[in-house]
Amino acid sequence: MDMPSARTLPGLMDEMAHRYGGRNFVTDHRRRLSYSEFRQEVHAVAKGLYALGVRRDDKVAILMGNDAEWLVVDFAVTLLGGVLVAVNTWWKTNELIHALASTDSSVLVMVEKYLNNDYVALLDDLGDRSMSLPRLKHIVTADANPPIGASSLRRLIALGQHVPDSEIQALSEKVEPNDTAYLLFTSGSTARSKAVRLTHRGNIENPYAIGERMHLSEKDRMLVPTSMFWSFSCVNALFAVMTHGGSLVLLFSYEAAEMLRLIEVERCTGAYTLPNIALSLYAHPDRHRRDLSTWRTGICRCNMVTRLAEMGVHEMITGYGLTECYGQSVQTDAKDPVEKKIRNVGHPLPNVDIRIIDPVNQSMIALGQPGEICLRGYVTPGYYNDLDRTSEAIDADGWFHTGDFGVIEEDGSLSYKGRFNELIKTGGINVSPADVEEVLLSYPDVEQAVVVGVGDNLGDEIVAAMVVQRSGATLDPDALIAHCRLTAAAFKVPRFVQLMKANDLPLTDTGKIHRVRVKGILTQRYRDQS
Repeated sequence: MDMPSARTLPGLMDEMAHRYGGRNFVTDHRRRLSYSEFRQEVHAVAKGLYALGVRRDDKVAILMGNDAEWLVVDFAVTLLGGVLVAVNTWWKTNELIHALASTDSSVLVMVEKYLNNDYVALLDDLGDRSMSLPRLKHIVTADANPPIGASSLRRLIALGQHVPDSEIQALSEKVEPNDTAYLLFTSGSTARSKAVRLTHRGNIENPYAIGERMHLSEKDRMLVPTSMFWSFSCVNALFAVMTHGGSLVLLFSYEAAEMLRLIEVERCTGAYTLPNIALSLYAHPDRHRRDLSTWRTGICRCNMVTRLAEMGVHEMITGYGLTECYGQSVQTDAKDPVEKKIRNVGHPLPNVDIRIIDPVNQSMIALGQPGEICLRGYVTPGYYNDLDRTSEAIDADGWFHTGDFGVIEEDGSLSYKGRFNELIKTGGINVSPADVEEVLLSYPDVEQAVVVGVGDNLGDEIVAAMVVQRSGATLDPDALIAHCRLTAAAFKVPRFVQLMKANDLPLTDTGKIHRVRVKGILTQRYRDQS
């Protein structure tokens, strides 16, 4: 499918509404919007924001779950040339202050409650906002009865009714492809989250290529169970689908039975997954009772390809990427054999360059040898108001230094080995956790494995593993270690294995394994038994 001609979000919305006006664009837990209906709602909210004083480069934050309104606000802000600040729905008071203050947000659009989070109470904890957040001038809630000091989205739309269309059109026409559209936050599991600048052009061109790897068309319906504030959803999934004229189905709150029901009822052809999502779907009894025959593609991790193929989903793709690089930079193809998708994360997307360097002397490393992954092409212009961290990450030649460990194979594909700060040094040898996890996952009774380094009594590190057994299996840790001895080099064999339930694995607020917490748990349990 040809790439859309538009290179700004307002232009893309107009182009898709013209092409596919009556076709469903987004479905959430309450309603459905066609491309034309979506465009109408975006313009109504944009007029309200304009009446509040939002103009070019103004920052509007959003704190909301997976609702169609998230997307409406997203496009309304960028229609005015403003910048959307996506706030993590898991964050508490101090993290919210950091997000709003560090991005100079002047408006916050939010829901009062989402799942177990009470955001009104959270705002009350801020105290005098004129002191804690002096730049925040307006709070708008999606709820009908907003708290004191806030307005409702309905009132906002009423406020904008008298704004001339010509005013909105004039601002829209000034939006340029290289303008900042989003400020998205890194996971921040070990340091303060950084606000990543992403442009209109990058949000369109790179995800379009992702959609091509999935072979998407206007007939595809993509289920999105992951939080919209994350680049995996609001960049990768949103624009991979939208640039192909497809439909989005938003899962309000993740629950395996509900996701399986939606795939059947909404006839979803694709779904974005994380390991914990894939595992829970695979283990859920409803997967045998639901008609999942329409589901063919989506994105998953390498170690989940086999599980999903067993469910009949043979065109999932795997990949590698970061928020700073528009979702993903390297991917397999939907038509690639399962064996290839298990082995590595694929080839670079168009207009993405990749190289492997020695992190110490910055010299290039030969094919087949491990080193730091560097990317160039679709890379963030930098972190918002943070020149020091920007210059640390992006060199003078435009290479983004990921801090990740990988190998470029002879065929140009990438094997991802993990974060450099996750490397385990045992007996003077560097061990990649990903290599050990691959060995553990080759054992039939292992469902999931997380490997970290744990300090021993002699001041060295040992290889330790947190392992989830497959449903119905009885996993013997000694037998697992014996398997590792037979199939891997001695230095890769775990000296400590802890069995865990899948639901007990610690996760970050973006659904990834929280390796710092895994390390803490395994360190304590290893010491307890020593």
